[in-house]
Amino acid sequence: MAQREVGVGLVGYAFMGKAHSNAWRQVKHFFDPPLIPKMVAICGRTEEKVKAAAEKFGWQTYETDWKKLVNRDDIEIVDITTPNNEHAPIAIGAAKAGKHVFCEKPLAHNLRDAEKMLDAVVKAGVKHGVCFNYRRAPAIQLAKHLIASGKMGKVYHFRGTYLQDWIVDPNFPLVWRLQKKIAGSGALGDLAAHLIDTARFLVGEIVEVVSYMHTFIKKRPLPAEEVGGLAGVAGAGEGEVDVDDATMTIVLFDNGAIGYIEASRFCPGRKNYNRFEINCEKGSIVFNLERMNELEVFFRDDPPEAQGFHQVIVTEPGVHKYIAAWWPPAHIIGYEHTFIHTVYDFLRGVAGEEYFEPDFYDGVQCQRVLDAIERSAQKRKWVTVEVLPEIQERRKKQAEQTAAAKKKK
Repeated sequence: MAQREVGVGLVGYAFMGKAHSNAWRQVKHFFDPPLIPKMVAICGRTEEKVKAAAEKFGWQTYETDWKKLVNRDDIEIVDITTPNNEHAPIAIGAAKAGKHVFCEKPLAHNLRDAEKMLDAVVKAGVKHGVCFNYRRAPAIQLAKHLIASGKMGKVYHFRGTYLQDWIVDPNFPLVWRLQKKIAGSGALGDLAAHLIDTARFLVGEIVEVVSYMHTFIKKRPLPAEEVGGLAGVAGAGEGEVDVDDATMTIVLFDNGAIGYIEASRFCPGRKNYNRFEINCEKGSIVFNLERMNELEVFFRDDPPEAQGFHQVIVTEPGVHKYIAAWWPPAHIIGYEHTFIHTVYDFLRGVAGEEYFEPDFYDGVQCQRVLDAIERSAQKRKWVTVEVLPEIQERRKKQAEQTAAAKKKK
């Protein structure tokens, strides 16, 4: 039976637009998704640039108004990769137009907007997903398997750091990621959001936080021009930096585990150092995104003469998730592949083959943690994080399914 095509529209053509475009283009070449994405249109405000992006990335047409894109009859999925403050209106408009919505992280500019987005997709009855792409690194999938299977026993600690250095220079300009009205927050939403989602995915729900946030450089040159990615060109004049440069948070989980999450863009030499360590009853797990094909594991029940951290190259087809679609063992994959895996699973979700996570419920729950961290830093006190009932119910069902699978074995 021939696979049905599904029209995709992408809003945004910069750093994330490039990553998402590649994923939509490549997924059918390496996987067999139940729906074949048809790259119908890409959207951006500047016609010259979005036209060039359409030609370069492989989109059939382009739009300069997202409202036109989300209302096109030939588009069923709307993918959002714009700055954070634009996520909500586009997602809500797409949902009202009956489109499935796929959105970059964090879900929104703030918690209020995230909740409005969730309400819109639920009311419209459309499929929805958030692109926390690191969930789908095969090594993180292996970490999930080791923990969920019970092999690691009870989880005690989650210790996560996400460090970069691209704004250490005080002459780096005031790009949109350094402006609260656009980004919502700094290192918190940009980097810590990934760690929060990873902690939720691997350990459990974060229910209490105490945090500190700091801005090292208060004023920066205004940008001379719009530059994509993590680049910028300084111009004349100065503007105020009103987001955090770094954040540190102690977190408590609903299952009794404790954790620490640090995010900073002021760490010279650290380019994309997303690292976590999980200490458990029967062993420990370590992951570093800069070595994303590897997972370090330690098991307490190994014989004493062989105990120590083992480096697992997570590239064995038929053993590790997603790898069979790629290369022979130890022929490693990269950053862009996590987006392809995510798009593949989202297409399966749209087709009804498997429920896609993280969805907008997960996006809102992550936003609740981000919001609690900000309030904690402002008040210098512990703040409770309420867990969505839908998330609690999902956790309960997953626990029951895991218990049944263990019993069956």
